[in-house]
Amino acid sequence: MPLLGGFVADAYLGRFCTVLVSTTVYLLGLLLLTMSSVVPSLKPCGSDICQEPRKIHVVIFFFAIYLISIGTGGHKPSLESFGADQFDDDYPKERRKKMSFFNWWSFGLCSGVLLGVTLIVYVQDHVSWGIADLILTLVMASSLVIFCVGRPFYRYRKVTESPLTTMLQVIVAATRKRNLPHPSNPACLHETQKSEANRRRLCHTKSLKFLDKAAVFDETQDTIVQKQNPWKLSTVTKVEELKLLINMTPIWLTTLPFGICIAQASTFFIKQGVTLNRKITHNFEIPPASMYGIGAIGMIVTVTIYDKILVPLLRKATGNERGISILQRIGIGMMFSITTMIIAALVERKRLRIVEKNLLEGSISMSVFWLAPQFFLVGIGDGFALVGLQEYFYDQVPDTMRSLGIAFYLSVVGAANFLSSMLITIVDHITEKSGKSWFGKDLNSSRLDYFYLLLATITAVSLCIYVFVARSYSYKNVQSRRTADVANCHDGDDREVMA
Repeated sequence: MPLLGGFVADAYLGRFCTVLVSTTVYLLGLLLLTMSSVVPSLKPCGSDICQEPRKIHVVIFFFAIYLISIGTGGHKPSLESFGADQFDDDYPKERRKKMSFFNWWSFGLCSGVLLGVTLIVYVQDHVSWGIADLILTLVMASSLVIFCVGRPFYRYRKVTESPLTTMLQVIVAATRKRNLPHPSNPACLHETQKSEANRRRLCHTKSLKFLDKAAVFDETQDTIVQKQNPWKLSTVTKVEELKLLINMTPIWLTTLPFGICIAQASTFFIKQGVTLNRKITHNFEIPPASMYGIGAIGMIVTVTIYDKILVPLLRKATGNERGISILQRIGIGMMFSITTMIIAALVERKRLRIVEKNLLEGSISMSVFWLAPQFFLVGIGDGFALVGLQEYFYDQVPDTMRSLGIAFYLSVVGAANFLSSMLITIVDHITEKSGKSWFGKDLNSSRLDYFYLLLATITAVSLCIYVFVARSYSYKNVQSRRTADVANCHDGDDREVMA
């Protein structure tokens, strides 16, 4: 859904309107969800014990969930990109603030997650789901009001054309001119004299030379009228925008194993917590989902230290405005995810040994806080890799695709969850044939430790490929507003160097 929402924001509605519409849809979904838990005629059944829920409840409940999904699809990519749009890259002071924006965005997001998995989960478990849903609805309504109050103070970017149409135009023009010779001087390629209102000019790069044919002016065929036809002649900037998307694909693919690792925090890690001793006092027991709050704390601590301490120190040491490059930050997060899986495997192995010694009580004698290190490490890894991915996909996509850029980041997490389920199915099928499945009917008959070590191995291999790809990656090279032609652009000065 974020891919669709991001496209609509970039191509048609604009980011502000998309946030407004999608948040309204999200709020409507929350209202229906609350009604399905509070209104007597819409509740699952009339008594406390339900043999089967009423059909009207099922319809309202799932309709509410789908509305929330649709609302999320427009809200997530558009709101974050709209927030980053408030900073102007042409001014060094604002550009530095934009670099911090993604850290503090994640800080705020994780603060909300922390409240969600503690306060809201507690209300769900000890008061009622209806009251919890009502709280969430009021919070979302308040956020919508606050967002609208700020309307006179925002910066807005005009929607000019569909970014996907532009990409298609470059491909069509390059295919039509595939037989033309490639010019030896990039200054011979077609470019506009001024930056467009919503698009900065990009410098020419030497990669994917086939696409450069789209910007070659054929004197025998291209008349003045045809020169205005984007399906026959593209600018260097539009060609470079397509190159950006193609060059980002290997980064997207190599970060998927990292996403698979973090998917375990909201699935198997929580399931492990159910089997452990969660009592704090005689009358209070930690809800299993609340353990996820440790991960949120880990991310909050990481982004705070990173932004306030590490970045200033690294700026002096490396001379890089960001402290370290975006791809280096992502790579560090991937290393933390490998460490997380190894520690999770060791903790699970300890839990299984306790179960072997006491089959009746199982691992109830083992404190749930044995899971704290792996949750905290997930948060640290997210503070590096997830925040880095947000900044990378926002910064490196074409200027006209910023909402889609955030959607690409979200698609890493979404696709990784699907891949995690697929991997579990494949491993279950293979290990079952060999004698005993790693995923039994309960955790005590499973071997999650083996699965975690498998994920650590896959991520380690992926990290090696990622480093290779990142070392040869060239960042988006925006042309100076004073530069008159593409020949004056430098090429490769921002090339990624991985330590």
